[in-house]
Amino acid sequence: MTTYRTTSTVAALLLFALAAGGCATTQRGPAEWDGLVRQQGTRLDAVFIKPDAEIPAYRNILLKPAEVRFARNWEPNRGGRSAVGRLNAADMASIQADLSTMFQDIFREELAAGGYQLVEEAGPDTLVVIPAIVDLYITAPDTMTAGRSRTYTANSGRMTLVLELRDSVTGEVLARVVDTRSGRNSGMMQITNRVTNSADARRAIRTWAQALRGGLDRLYKGGD
Repeated sequence: MTTYRTTSTVAALLLFALAAGGCATTQRGPAEWDGLVRQQGTRLDAVFIKPDAEIPAYRNILLKPAEVRFARNWEPNRGGRSAVGRLNAADMASIQADLSTMFQDIFREELAAGGYQLVEEAGPDTLVVIPAIVDLYITAPDTMTAGRSRTYTANSGRMTLVLELRDSVTGEVLARVVDTRSGRNSGMMQITNRVTNSADARRAIRTWAQALRGGLDRLYKGGD
């Protein structure tokens, strides 16, 4: 059985994501990552690809479950929440599980729409996609408790994607992506709750899924 990630690898990806994400908007940061070369002019913050790699025409995609980690400085119960509205460990685990499921559903939908076959096992024509959502910061987490007062914010939060592409047989790393997305930021105070938070997350994940599909299309189909 092939193991694609270890605890130390996850920690390294997390540290790099926080470093690269912080400088992505100014296009600074490392030019290489484990031998992968950073690409210029991408729609995502940082894209690293193995140079001169002969990448097979993968038609099968093995999409691993997305690991979700909260930002280290996130305090969900700050601001004197009432006992009824406070988040406990079960609530936080539920947020992570729901976001991971949402990620899986949206990515599978986009990839299937592009004609890619989603599989459950490694194989000679299979590309492994290993995602992680890190630095998840929710400005106003909401348990939808009855009688809860309304919360208004100008920004619902942020999250960072770290995506790794590997050959399923050899385990060779072909590419890594780091991209940070923030929720709606109109500059105006608006109601923030589970519904609006979910909508913001969906938009971010859809952007990531479309970027992956577009990249695979350009590689294999000669698309724009």
